[in-house]
Amino acid sequence: MVKTKVSIIVLFMLALIAACSNHEEIQAKVIYKQPLASSVQLSYDDTFILSALKTLSADEMAGRRTGTDGNAKARAYIINRLKTLDAAPLNGRYEHSFDFLNNISDEEEIPMTGVNILATISGTKPENDRKLIVISAHYDHVGVRSGKVYNGADDNASGVVGLLAVIEAFQHNPPANDIVFAFLDAEEMGLHGARALIKEYDAQSTKADFNINFDMLSRSDKNELYAAGAYHTPNLKPVITSLIPLVPVTLSMGHDDPSLGVNDWTLQSDHGPFYQAGIPFVYFGVEDHPYYHQPTDDFDTIPQDFFLRSVQTVIMASYEIDQSLDMIVSAR
Repeated sequence: MVKTKVSIIVLFMLALIAACSNHEEIQAKVIYKQPLASSVQLSYDDTFILSALKTLSADEMAGRRTGTDGNAKARAYIINRLKTLDAAPLNGRYEHSFDFLNNISDEEEIPMTGVNILATISGTKPENDRKLIVISAHYDHVGVRSGKVYNGADDNASGVVGLLAVIEAFQHNPPANDIVFAFLDAEEMGLHGARALIKEYDAQSTKADFNINFDMLSRSDKNELYAAGAYHTPNLKPVITSLIPLVPVTLSMGHDDPSLGVNDWTLQSDHGPFYQAGIPFVYFGVEDHPYYHQPTDDFDTIPQDFFLRSVQTVIMASYEIDQSLDMIVSAR
């Protein structure tokens, strides 16, 4: 098959044309104004996205459980793609191992080793003006249970593929700020990969300025993707609001208010340890669905059109957050 390139500028133009008839309403909503991602070509390989999702959620990966051969196969696949994209390893290596205790029960813990995959790209701003963004997605899942493979196509092969697409887009159009791309391990066992990364930065007396996290990007009957985090970082809200009429999915804010109880996602994925460390975040993901943590979360059941549009959305958002970061974190 001939590979094609998807240019997000086309999506912006179509969205703006469609919005002309409702111009006044949109202007009332958009209170944040600056040149958006429509001014650049954010290109990535459209055909790779579905191929990568299929590969990472195949039975061969055996559910990518931390510490298993399937997890190692997924890691090798990701690293190979990073090399193809010429994404530089962080501190000279892609693999950053860490030890942790996995709680099997209230009375038993077992020592385990996880492996984060870390790549980086330098920003174009003067070095002293750059901030640090960590864009993350966990690549592990829950493995095999009772003889059934839990392939985790949505959770979270989808986020991994989204992150790979963001890297490709930034390779074509470098970010303003320094970015670390973090494919995190052992999220399913207690967010251990994110905690290990923060400890790694603490040991270097370095702190990220912002975290963008992708976890479950590919399933929504409502054509809806959530951006959670503006409740905690109000300066993020106008940036997300400005994207709402432009992106090819229904982009909503929410799931970040402590009063929501179990519907507050603030601590429910790898952005949680960043938040606990005082680092603002935005989390992109869909609401829970019947396939969540089920053996039916397979490539064959993924709504491919929505997933492609979801990936386009997080690329746009990542670019815009990078361009707007000084404003977003100015209140810190």
